[in-house]
Amino acid sequence: MNEDGTIYTVGHSTHEIETFLELLAKHEISAVADVRSTPASRFNPQFNREALKAALGRVSIGYVYLGRELGARSDDPSCYVDGKVQYERLAKTPAYGAGIERLITGRADHRIAIMCSEREPLDCHRTVLVTESLFALGVPVVHILGDGALEPHDETRARLREIHGLAEPDLFHSTEELVAQALSRQEERIAYVDSDRQEAVGD
Repeated sequence: MNEDGTIYTVGHSTHEIETFLELLAKHEISAVADVRSTPASRFNPQFNREALKAALGRVSIGYVYLGRELGARSDDPSCYVDGKVQYERLAKTPAYGAGIERLITGRADHRIAIMCSEREPLDCHRTVLVTESLFALGVPVVHILGDGALEPHDETRARLREIHGLAEPDLFHSTEELVAQALSRQEERIAYVDSDRQEAVGD
C-alpha cells in the first residue's frame, strides 16, 4: 500500500545494479515505471529492459514499461516543431494521458518510482514533463537523488527557478508564472530533437 499517494522519480545514471536496487529499497519502492523511449543503455547494459526487469524481479519489485506513453521521443508527428518535441503538445496526446492515468491508479497499491536515465532530475523529461503533469493534478512527487537523498518537487521547482535566474519575486509575475518561464527554458535546453524532422534552412 501507498498510504499518502506519493510518486517518486529516479534516474539510473551509471549506478551498478546493486547500488540502484539499494536506492529503491531504501525508499521502499515496490514498482518501477520505465519512461525511457528506448529502454536500453549502450554504456550501462545492466539497465537494458530485460536485464533490469529480471534484477527487479529478484528483489520483488515490479516493472512496467511506459516509454510508449510517457517517453520524451514521441512517434506522433504533431508533437514536433522543426524537429523538436513540444512538451505541451505531447501532454495532450491520448497515449500520454493514458500513461498518467496508469501512474495515478497504480499508486494506490504501489510505491512507484518513475525511472529514466538522467541522474539530475532537472535534466530529464521525467521531471520537466511527467512530474509537472502529476503535480498539476495534485499528486505529491518526490525525487530520489543519486546519493539517495529525497527532494520534494516543490523544492526542485525552486531550484529550477534559481538556475534560470528567476528565484526572486517579480512585481509583474506570479510564482507559477515564474515557474512556467523556468520550465519553458529548461524544456528548450533538454527536449529531444529529431534531425530527420527538422526543416531544411536555406538552400
